[in-house]
Amino acid sequence: MRGIIHMSSLTKYPISALPLPPPSKLLIHNLTPDPATPSVSTFKYALRNNPSIQRRGRIISPESHFSHVSPFPLPFPYEIEPPENPGEAFDKEEYVEQWLAAREALNSNEPMEETGSDTNETLQKLYPGSDRSNPMELLGLSNTCLRDCLPHLDVGDAFEILGDPSLLGQADTQERRHIEDDGKVAATRQELIDVLGGHAMLISGDDSEVSFAPWSLRYSGHQFGVWAGQLGDGRAISIHVTPHPFDPETTYEFQLKGAGRTPFSRRADGLAVVRSSIREYLCAEAMNALGIPTTRSLSIVYLPSIPVIRERRESACIVTRVAPSFLRIGSFEALNPPEELFFLGGGQQPADLEALRVLGEWVADQVLRIERSEGSAWGRELILECTRRNARMVAGWQAYGFMHGVINTDNVSVLGLTIDYGPYAFMDIFDPMHVCNHTDEEGRYAYKFQPEMVLFALRALLNALAPLVGAEAELGNKAVSAGWAKQGKKDELIDKGIALVEEELKDLFRREYEAEFNAKMRQRLGLRRADDKDDAILVQPLLAMLADQKLDFHLTFRHLTRFRPATLSSLDPFINTLLRFTSTGEVSQQDGASEQWKSWLEKYAARIESEKEEWWDGTEGADWQVRREKEARLANPRFVLRQWVLEEVIAKVEADAQNGRHILAKVMQMACNPYEPWGGEGDTRIDEEIDAETKEERRMCGIGDQKMLGFQCSCSS
Repeated sequence: MRGIIHMSSLTKYPISALPLPPPSKLLIHNLTPDPATPSVSTFKYALRNNPSIQRRGRIISPESHFSHVSPFPLPFPYEIEPPENPGEAFDKEEYVEQWLAAREALNSNEPMEETGSDTNETLQKLYPGSDRSNPMELLGLSNTCLRDCLPHLDVGDAFEILGDPSLLGQADTQERRHIEDDGKVAATRQELIDVLGGHAMLISGDDSEVSFAPWSLRYSGHQFGVWAGQLGDGRAISIHVTPHPFDPETTYEFQLKGAGRTPFSRRADGLAVVRSSIREYLCAEAMNALGIPTTRSLSIVYLPSIPVIRERRESACIVTRVAPSFLRIGSFEALNPPEELFFLGGGQQPADLEALRVLGEWVADQVLRIERSEGSAWGRELILECTRRNARMVAGWQAYGFMHGVINTDNVSVLGLTIDYGPYAFMDIFDPMHVCNHTDEEGRYAYKFQPEMVLFALRALLNALAPLVGAEAELGNKAVSAGWAKQGKKDELIDKGIALVEEELKDLFRREYEAEFNAKMRQRLGLRRADDKDDAILVQPLLAMLADQKLDFHLTFRHLTRFRPATLSSLDPFINTLLRFTSTGEVSQQDGASEQWKSWLEKYAARIESEKEEWWDGTEGADWQVRREKEARLANPRFVLRQWVLEEVIAKVEADAQNGRHILAKVMQMACNPYEPWGGEGDTRIDEEIDAETKEERRMCGIGDQKMLGFQCSCSS
């Protein structure tokens, strides 16, 4: 349905006026809340009377799927100054509650009231008082996320304020176009920043048809293969949900990352820093441009006055990410955890199999949208659909040299989306054993092992749902009903559920992974027809050469798009270029390297020739090879979000946010259009003969400084 309605006829709304979906599609109306704030009205009461309930790290009730929590981006531990003359009756606990309440967003002094909006606002905007007033700067706004997910969101003059994208920064860009003083447009932009910067809270009014308040998810999980107990959204808060205007069945959830403490923060501060926020903001959109399933990035807001202590003192930042759902495999594990297992963590609730049923039905029907007749079983198909999606996702990772770094079960989406961008990296010099996370001392999440680690997470999903799958089988493939868990026989049902699905899960994962990986590698090699022999004859030998000769992964694939069978008559120049894609830029000196390439390119040429008829479009005189090369370039990025690029952008934004946001915008533009011939690709002029912006583009498309190759990040952010 998308695209049927012309974009110019689309009504746009300020963020507070975006329509909510019906209650049947809202997580908070279908899953079970933390009993500390079981409804929006009790949540509002808690904000005024005992707001610490949201900020204290605690193990919430076993039946709960989420906890209502408001954005509260303040340094932690909170700097609460005692009164000058407390007196004998001074109640410290009450004083803390009052201090927190004074900084909660409880006031409806809405600046948008003067704008004369033509729509009835769906949600109230509540603001904190003067006790919490921190400057906020919009660093970035994603045009592609708006286009794909939120075309009906009005951002006011946000893009005009951000200015033109440029790798040269603000000083060398053309004079910014005149911004008219339009109060309504400016107020719409400011409201967006207030909400996405965690300053204003969106919440339903007392007389609203659909009640709504922000929340954080509960989940548990295995971290580096070890059970960690309750985890949850320790610094992520979902603040809005809206249906896509052209596809109302698809809803998009706004989630602030770095918006302050939640009940799941444990000892952490709930904040994020500029460094980690830029990394997530850029990479989610880059992955989407590469065709890899992912959560999306909407915005990044800088909070310069809020200090955050990591390896060094940094400043706070909030990135807004968008997805149909942020539920994870760990969401299921939380409700049926491994039994009698020692672990190092903050604690874990006992199993609640009824809560498992409630979550599973919601995911099957509303998140994965599994087609089933009323009353029929859903457990097995939920596991298999999650398997299909995640197998395709990790196949995309492997085909494009992406390394996630932390494939814990709480970081694996039930929708098969790449989620939680932390110490990730894109491959430089190809090394299948490369580990991008320096916290991963054992190499558990090395590039080579990523498919197996995703499969580990899927087995954890099976383990969590196994008793329900077993119970459905005993009912003749009927869905279990409320109270099903009281019948006992849990161990027997677990064994039955695992026996029914385990082998099918592994076989399905293998088939889906291989089909998707092979399809993407054919695209990268400019091949159309599926051939079972391609992996053994072309793909694996190519990857082995890259590893043995220590060549750059992406530069090699981009260069191969220029190869034609006729090149066989004069291969040396072509091969010499390939052999320069080393860490130093000097020709690889490995014995026999040229001969290996000649042998491989002969096989590649024969494979290309075998498809000649399939590329010809019937046009007389048309060159089928031009068509093939054009299509191949659209599968092999010219620009890659390398570690050195990220580090350089981060440093420039940290040094000067106003100037750095122009550079950030240009890198986002390049990441969202990675196949474009950035830097005048193919232009043989030397750097001194091209303009400064193009020269910088060319540099950004290079391999970078040798010392940054294989650069590792930590989980700390």
